Amino acid sequence: MSKTMQLDLVLPPVGSIEAYTQAVARIPVLTAEAERELALRLRNENDLDAARHLVMSHLRFVVHVARGYSGYGLAQADLIQEGNIGLMKAVKHFDPTMNVRLVSFAVHWVRAEMHEFILRNWRIVRVATTKAQRKLFFNLRSSKKHLGWFSREEVDALAKDLNVSPEVVREMEMRMNGYDASFDPYTEDEDAESPNIAPAAYLADAQADPSLMLENSDWESRGTERLHNALTALDKRSQDILQRRWLADDKATLHDLADKYQVSAERIRQLEKSAMKKLKQALEA
Repeated sequence: MSKTMQLDLVLPPVGSIEAYTQAVARIPVLTAEAERELALRLRNENDLDAARHLVMSHLRFVVHVARGYSGYGLAQADLIQEGNIGLMKAVKHFDPTMNVRLVSFAVHWVRAEMHEFILRNWRIVRVATTKAQRKLFFNLRSSKKHLGWFSREEVDALAKDLNVSPEVVREMEMRMNGYDASFDPYTEDEDAESPNIAPAAYLADAQADPSLMLENSDWESRGTERLHNALTALDKRSQDILQRRWLADDKATLHDLADKYQVSAERIRQLEKSAMKKLKQALEA
């Protein structure tokens, strides 16, 4: 084993992000030859110690990438943790025979994990769900030149660069500039009047009242019973006409039933109308 791979790469316990950053910065960077040798050992022999060396030697790179996302209001430690997961995935899939350094290969995996973490946690309600929306979200964040809204020229230029319509850019900008409102904000002064009515005051479900639910359930039960009794009271032909015309998956036409009962289609229509009238009277009684 080369001297490079004989180094002790055990990361000491740290109590702050600054201490962690300093600790990973002291881990030596691997040469191309050492990196290739470790990657081959991992791929051919499933050497987990080699995988650990590869991960540890690139932790400083994850810290560097995480600093680029400091404007999202999320803890750097969390971003670094997610990036480390991406780094481990990259090490697992790395192919040393492609003559590409691991850092170039891993950047996609590291950023992907950080992007997913940001989109999950930046807002309570996710602002981007599709792949195209995620791309637009991060491009909008990086393209902002001021704290206000985009001008029409900026929207048109960004839409052209990203190959989307200006309306899509506007929609994503509105999502990003939205804020999370509390469903039932707490205030110590119960007599204080808030200029904004909390959603808890106007989103109440009136149908959730237990007494109304019981009443509706009883009404539906009685209605179903009356309908069943009314159908049973009809003659067999009328029952069959209603069944074939309204309840069957493959509904019959007036002419189909006319052929079956050897009467005119108009007569079938009259029988259907008469049966429906009897059902309506039974339900209204």
